[in-house]
Amino acid sequence: MRILGVDPGLNTTGYAIIERRLGKLELVEAGIVRGTDRGNMGSRLREIHAGVAEVIAAFQPAALAIEELYSHYDRPQTAILMGHARGVICLAAAQAGLPIHNYAATQIKRLLTGNGRAPKAQVQQAILREFGLREMPEPPDVADAMAIALCHHYLARQPLSTL
Repeated sequence: MRILGVDPGLNTTGYAIIERRLGKLELVEAGIVRGTDRGNMGSRLREIHAGVAEVIAAFQPAALAIEELYSHYDRPQTAILMGHARGVICLAAAQAGLPIHNYAATQIKRLLTGNGRAPKAQVQQAILREFGLREMPEPPDVADAMAIALCHHYLARQPLSTL
């Protein structure tokens, strides 16, 4: 089963396609979708939607895993803006008939490292180990998307009674 993991962002949206092949978890593709039009929110959202829709069409994943919104009390505006990006990403998945699975950042970190408050470097080390990579994918949004996809991969394999 191919899984599309997405780390939503208005400027840079990371994505990763993973798949289990011959008993081994493999990274099929990873990259970014950029919202390049800084002056126009509608244009930027259109670019993100089109980019994610293109990835879905090209790789035909069975599911989309995406990070839930997180809002820090000092920056509530950030969560509102990120909700726009998340919305067009979910729209692209819905238009393709993909189920959408949401995961909190703490859940992803806990699954990969055993600590829901693990620093980014620890999560990145888990990604390197899981995929047998020599160096961390850049930009960091790509590694985050890989972590999200990996989280869904492990949770989707568990019986429903343990979720």
